[in-house]
Amino acid sequence: MRRAIQKLKDSTSEIARLLSREHGKALYDSEGEIAVSIMWMEYACSVVKEVTEKQEIEHDNGRTIITFDPVGVVSAITPWNYPISLSTIKIAPALLTGNTMVLKPSPFAPLAVSRVVEIIASEFPPGVLNLVHGEADVGVELTSNPKVVKIAFTGGTKTAKSIMKAASDTIKKMTLELGGNDAAIVLPSFNVNDSRALRRMVISNFLTAGQICMIAKRVYVHRSIYDKFVEKYIEAANNWIRVGDPFNPNITVGPVNNRNQVKYVKSLVDDAESKGATIIKLGKILNPELMDNGYFLQPTLVLGADYHDPIVVEEQFGPTVPILPFDDEEQVIQLHNESIYGLTSSVWGEEEQAISVARRIEAGTTMINTAAIQGVDVRFPFGGVKQSGVGREYGKEGLKSYVEIHVINIPKNLELPYIPE
Repeated sequence: MRRAIQKLKDSTSEIARLLSREHGKALYDSEGEIAVSIMWMEYACSVVKEVTEKQEIEHDNGRTIITFDPVGVVSAITPWNYPISLSTIKIAPALLTGNTMVLKPSPFAPLAVSRVVEIIASEFPPGVLNLVHGEADVGVELTSNPKVVKIAFTGGTKTAKSIMKAASDTIKKMTLELGGNDAAIVLPSFNVNDSRALRRMVISNFLTAGQICMIAKRVYVHRSIYDKFVEKYIEAANNWIRVGDPFNPNITVGPVNNRNQVKYVKSLVDDAESKGATIIKLGKILNPELMDNGYFLQPTLVLGADYHDPIVVEEQFGPTVPILPFDDEEQVIQLHNESIYGLTSSVWGEEEQAISVARRIEAGTTMINTAAIQGVDVRFPFGGVKQSGVGREYGKEGLKSYVEIHVINIPKNLELPYIPE
């Protein structure tokens, strides 16, 4: 695995350019995805021995041996938005703990991840890491085949429900990292003049054109600072957002990945506008000639939407975000927690107050004064609650989910005193 990591480092430029070509994300974003993937793989290498090391325990009734064994064949199905990192997050722990894997990437971004799989597989015996392309029928086979012991899936909640049904006949193990409608809560203690914090907020809304599972997709701002926050937010957004060719070194936001996603995001914005919301276009267009010749969307801010409009309660997965006012902590916590999702969230303001609010939020991860990828640490577990997922990736828990615990008891007292002769 360490040799594979070095090969990936040496191939970063080649792979990043391929990823930007097929996906549309800015080149710096592609390079960052590879860097995060390598960071995780190196961490997994550093802790796998600790996670899988056999335990022998001497106690008052003899001895117990605990081993952490491979589960067997793992199938992995990964999405198009972060195809490399969401594949290596599964490949590294599966292989390091002794399993084999069959991986199916998304048809919307299959090329760069195929190159990554090819590089990693070349360092392992034939058949350890395998790649298969295809549509839904391939996914059905990978989630129902009796030889598959574990499924590792990142994608939509609707698809995950089908996977759980397909896997039920053979009671497969699962790690499911699913959709989210991640909220950012801005407390009255937030400093609206903190330009760096506002920049982090904008990035948490629009990095990768908003196509990240943990993007902050709805922003709740205390009414006492709402107007000033919106003013400063627009200023920060116009400074950071520059839309254009992914290979233009000056852009920060590229096109949306595919036609269906463009239509969906537009439909949510149009619906909000038809109900009276104000739509504000953000940022600069650096390559105007491209806007009508690709899946480009200028990022938008939505003001005046209702708390239960689709633009607020559904996962947009694109470059638009609603900002809504709230009056007190009880109200905003209720608005947050009534969602069927619970992947990540963020609270912005004085640190201890923010932590206090975070403790009451239903989410797998809550970040303080930052959000999305900016607040993720590969050393700690990541995953969702409610309909945002099952199990955890990253951290030591991310490796533990690929092993079976086998307990061998060697008791000293072989006969129980309360059982009659």
